[in-house]
Amino acid sequence: MSYMPNVIVFRPHIAAEPLRRPRILIRAAREGQSGWRRDRDLKRLLRLDHTPALGAALPRLRAEEALLNDARLQRAADYDMHRHILLMIAILAEMRAAVAGAPMPVRTGGRIGAAMLAQMGAAISAPGTAIPAHP
Repeated sequence: MSYMPNVIVFRPHIAAEPLRRPRILIRAAREGQSGWRRDRDLKRLLRLDHTPALGAALPRLRAEEALLNDARLQRAADYDMHRHILLMIAILAEMRAAVAGAPMPVRTGGRIGAAMLAQMGAAISAPGTAIPAHP
């Protein structure tokens, strides 16, 4: 067995397939970021007793948001726009927290860490209607 001192740690993968949502929905979710408190709001939104680990709630949030988006597209009578916006706020916040809390990539002989971090941050917070699918 050999020792490898130059192990590379990769940050979460940002986008395989971007979510496409109406601009007004994304704009409302971005505006709601300032009032988001993870410990308080995530427990209430997911109806849990404790706050899940960083990034652990993202699959459930995405699944619930997909159901609400289908209801929106079908113009269902039980569509809850308020909950849809709250879920989008939570998804954006969890993705940002997962990217910020992930270990920095390490590479010998280069400065890929700062460049990759800037690229990932721009992908998440850039204006537009696409939201990265996976953190």
